[in-house]
Amino acid sequence: MKQVFLAVLFVVIALPVWCAGPLPKDQVPPPPGPPAAAGPALPELKGVVSWKTLSQVEEVKIDNRIGPKFSPLILGLDSKEVRLQGFMLPLGAGKKQTHFLLSANVPSCPFCMPGGPESMVEIHCKEPIVFDMEPIVISGRFAVLKNDPTGLWYRVTEATLVKN
Repeated sequence: MKQVFLAVLFVVIALPVWCAGPLPKDQVPPPPGPPAAAGPALPELKGVVSWKTLSQVEEVKIDNRIGPKFSPLILGLDSKEVRLQGFMLPLGAGKKQTHFLLSANVPSCPFCMPGGPESMVEIHCKEPIVFDMEPIVISGRFAVLKNDPTGLWYRVTEATLVKN
């Protein structure tokens, strides 16, 4: 858990500075607003929880901090067996992974997170899964994280790779 916290902290603080380049003088950043819909690169699959569903979260002020307010649909998934599709973001070295992030978006920079907490799920596998840049489908016990110190909103434990 400490490893995930440190990795997320590093990404949040240091990597956006390294990956960002200066904006051209005539380029104006987009206006602030809700995050873009997650998962444009992944098709909807029957029996797989949609990233559109997982993005049904509102950020609200809770006890002098900003935290997630989950939709009833998301809360209904808590502690249930689910299937998710996404791209592996390894948290450790090696070809086989048992602990990684599953992302709705294709990783485009090896040092940058490809989205916000609504588009990532922490995965703990029963057996190692070979890392691949192609999307995978996993099955496991889903948890909604209401106050996780790492800043993540979702976790799947006892995960297994679903063979196509």
